[in-house]
Amino acid sequence: MKKEEVLKEIEQTFGVVPSMFKALPESTIELEWNLMKRVQMEEGPIPNKYRELIGVAIAAISKCRYCSYFHTEMAKLNGATEAEIEDAIHFAKSSAGWSTYINGLQLNFDEFKAEIDMACEHVRALNV
Repeated sequence: MKKEEVLKEIEQTFGVVPSMFKALPESTIELEWNLMKRVQMEEGPIPNKYRELIGVAIAAISKCRYCSYFHTEMAKLNGATEAEIEDAIHFAKSSAGWSTYINGLQLNFDEFKAEIDMACEHVRALNV
């Protein structure tokens, strides 16, 4: 498919052709558009609302303002509430903080895995 055809399909989908697509070279635009539709727009095993909340969290960690705006708006479009968006960001902050802490301390990974396995097994046993 030629770039003009892909841009026309994008415009039909969004009502506008975002500049990020216009900037793509002819050689990759069709591939990138198809990948975006498949990964970020089509339904999958994880509902789109939750995938976009994951995107919000990743964007917050990576500090990409473009991604933060995109995924926040897409999360809202897919039904996410302000509270869910805030919770996703808070979860990302907490996870990144713990990652920094335990990696910085260079804790023994095998011991860590064994402890987490024991904790999960304990919780499973409580819920039976």
